[in-house]
Amino acid sequence: MKKILFSALVLIIVASGKLYAQTQHQNSGWFMFLNNTKFNDKWGLQFDVQVRSGDDWGYVRNTLVRPAIQYFINNKHNVALGYLWQTTDMHLIGTSQNLFHEHRIFEQYIYSHKIESVFASHRFRVEQRFIGRAGEDVFSQRFRYFVRLIQPLQKKQPAFTKGPFVALQNEVFLNLQNKDKINNSVFDQNRLYLAAGYRFSKQFDLEAGYMNQASKGLTSNTVNNIIQLAVYTRF
Repeated sequence: MKKILFSALVLIIVASGKLYAQTQHQNSGWFMFLNNTKFNDKWGLQFDVQVRSGDDWGYVRNTLVRPAIQYFINNKHNVALGYLWQTTDMHLIGTSQNLFHEHRIFEQYIYSHKIESVFASHRFRVEQRFIGRAGEDVFSQRFRYFVRLIQPLQKKQPAFTKGPFVALQNEVFLNLQNKDKINNSVFDQNRLYLAAGYRFSKQFDLEAGYMNQASKGLTSNTVNNIIQLAVYTRF
């Protein structure tokens, strides 16, 4: 486990050091709904929907719909196979071709555990991306590593079922294939997120927080300051 945490720290440091060119700053809002439903001890469905605004909350830039079938190896390990459909509104002036689509297939592995009173989860995901663009379609593959830590704000408990909490998470994105079609770099982006929330029951969480999204571009980099509202349900 120490090796996993050390590797995560190294990835975060490397990601932060990659943003060395001209940088533009943006402000946006994201809403996320994430549901996990277990059909039995071995099989389940993961499903999330996201809506993301453009700069200064002026319009809806992205919508994402992402279902996945999960297989639970045990209570700490699970794998999944999923699909994503994303729309992007480029919001360009003087053209009617503003809405573009991206389709993805992805494979993921999640490991969950506790560190003292902290509930931790690690997600490793590989994506096959089919990106629609004006005049061409691009195929690319990308790797994502995500770590999330939840600290309940009440007495230590073996299972967190109700009460306030704080959450810290980070996700780094690395281009594996056709990076010249994306940003000509292995490093794609990093998302650092801090949130506060409340677990109303085993089935329902509500949280709000701040995310710093640092993205590498072809000619310039972007730092996006994001206010995110998230709803989690589990059945």
